[in-house]
Amino acid sequence: MSIRVENISKRFGQFQALQPLTLEIPDGELVGLLGPSGSGKTTLLRIIAGLETADTGRILFHGQDVTNVHVRDRRVGFVFQHYALFRHMTVAQNVAFGLEVLPKAERPSAPEIHKRVANLLDMVQLGHLAKRFPSQLSGGQKQRVALARALAMQPQVLLLDEPFGALDAKVRKDLRRWLRSLHDELHFTSVFVTHDQEEALELSDKVVVMSAGKIEQVDSPQELYSRPESRFVFDFLGHINVLDAQVKGSRLQQGAAWVELPKAVTVPMAQLYLRPHEVHLQQTPVAHANLPLTINAVSLIGAEVRLELQPDGWQADEPWEIGISHAQYNAWQPMRGDRCYAVPDIGHLFMQGVTEPETLTWASTLIQDPNFPKRSAHLAEVS
Repeated sequence: MSIRVENISKRFGQFQALQPLTLEIPDGELVGLLGPSGSGKTTLLRIIAGLETADTGRILFHGQDVTNVHVRDRRVGFVFQHYALFRHMTVAQNVAFGLEVLPKAERPSAPEIHKRVANLLDMVQLGHLAKRFPSQLSGGQKQRVALARALAMQPQVLLLDEPFGALDAKVRKDLRRWLRSLHDELHFTSVFVTHDQEEALELSDKVVVMSAGKIEQVDSPQELYSRPESRFVFDFLGHINVLDAQVKGSRLQQGAAWVELPKAVTVPMAQLYLRPHEVHLQQTPVAHANLPLTINAVSLIGAEVRLELQPDGWQADEPWEIGISHAQYNAWQPMRGDRCYAVPDIGHLFMQGVTEPETLTWASTLIQDPNFPKRSAHLAEVS
């Protein structure tokens, strides 16, 4: 079931929750609405569901205008962040509830309801818990019951509002994997709201990045990460190291920090964005960059060691973050207060008056100091 959101806007009093926006969601896709609090993503989801009424525009399901169709007639399944299960009902009764309250003419027979509930509980791997009450379930199990309840109505569209927000990190990851697998098996159209960048990029076929009631970019996770179209998208998708500097010919300079650009730039000011994996560290500056930093903190997180660094002799709005491997950490043993230099391999230059960044690359300089960690092989050359 494809969805078209056409020129939809919404205002709550003096607050403009949604600017007029248009969005196409193809049949069978899993689409993530990603943005910070107040960006309008939940309002948009509720308008699609029929739980809110838009001020302007219309909603089409598979080409049919459903703008004025009541929520109960849209065949939309809705899964909330906090489950909304009935505490006095068993798992099976919760899943069956929507079917049992249908008008008599639409209600399946009791054996059909029992069969559908049993099949759904098996699908969400909770058949053995059918007689338990919500208070006897874990958070992940409750969310799977809520999903089974939504699917029981055989919806045309499944909508999920921060479905994993109340769960711990490991359970969230397991449920994301499970939902992606279930979606690939059943091929229903799904739209989910999240403010978690990793969740959106891992789970979605397409990601809709929203800010201040408008759509910033719609793209696949790969394209979104590799080709952000605005500063907001860049800033929102993970940590970014930023050099805000004056332009002097082909050099960006701020205080003690400078970077030679591959070509001259004519604007007076520019910002160089460097993702943590697009920059490496060494003990001395190189010919194309002098970015002195002092280590603030060392965090051993997962597969990498993350260094938080403070600019030395220049200013940045936020500390820099750069990751190194555990092998590099063991060879170097960096400590708080150590001085080092950042060397950019790939950068993204935002210039005044230009919306989209220009991607830059520099010829790499191999680290010769035996007491400093060498970069991994895939960073040895940057074309």
